[in-house]
Formats: sequence, structure tokens, C-alpha cells
Amino acid sequence: MARLVILSEGFTGKAHELTVEKTTIGRVDDNTFPIPEGSVSSHHCEVLLRGSDIVIHDLNSTNGTFVNGHQITGEAPLKPGQILRLGQVEMRLEDALSAQKAAPKKLPDQTMVIPQGVKLGQEPATKAVAFDQSAFAKKSNKGTKIFIAVVIVLAIGVVVLLYTLFNK
Repeated sequence: MARLVILSEGFTGKAHELTVEKTTIGRVDDNTFPIPEGSVSSHHCEVLLRGSDIVIHDLNSTNGTFVNGHQITGEAPLKPGQILRLGQVEMRLEDALSAQKAAPKKLPDQTMVIPQGVKLGQEPATKAVAFDQSAFAKKSNKGTKIFIAVVIVLAIGVVVLLYTLFNK
């Protein structure tokens, strides 16, 4: 059985089985597959089952209906694996075979031992590294000393200027 699986954040994993001839999709609750998101029209589109074919019919939606990035007007076929976008919401059509492939794999029944890179008694390959001592040497304070000297000279200049202005 085919189904639509939503891929967009906030709805990720929400799915709807396509079991009836006509499935309506839209923002409001009276749709067969309601998607409460602002970019989806209240009655956005219909998914029609026509034999083994699946067809999308846009219901004059505000933000458009797209199949694999191409906007549809009226009707367009939808194949398994294709991406259907309604407004800002993306979903993928999956058939029974692709749904089985997407199912999580069975976990092992017992604990598995993962081999390590180095075995007991075996020394790892080592490589001598030479450090450049100049990179770790103490840096010179010459710049700091010059900055302090300039600040002191300016402070003395401001004090002298203020003294001459107020003692006239």
C-alpha cells in the first residue's frame, strides 16, 4: 500500500496510508490528511488512486503544489520516491517496497566485540616530535612599555595644561 511520509521539521515521520480512491490534504481538520501548517491551504490538494497510478490534483492552493520541485497546475502523476511539496511542507510517496527498505534494521541479538587498533603487548607506532622552543618562549614587553610611557607623557601634558588654564 502506498503512503505519504512528511519530511519537514515539526511533522517528520507523520504518514498517511493511501487506502481510499480520493484523499484530501489541507490545513483544516475536515481533510482526510490534515496538515496544520500555515503555508498549506485549508483544502490544498487531492491524491487520487486511479488503478495502479497515483495522481495529484491541486485545488487552487495559495502557495502551490509541487512534484520534485516543479509546480503543477491541475493534475500530475506522482511516483514512489518523488517529493510532493505543499506550501513549505515536503513529503515523499512511498510504496510497500520502499517502506520496507526505510524500516530500521534489526539489531543484533548479542553484544558484538569491536576490534581495537592496538593489541595488548603491541607497541603503537610512535613518531618523535620536535618542538620549536621559540614558540614557547616569553614574549617581549617592549610594546607594553612604550604604551605606558606614552600614556604617562600624555597624562603629564593634560595636568600641565589644566594647571595653566586654572591659574591665570
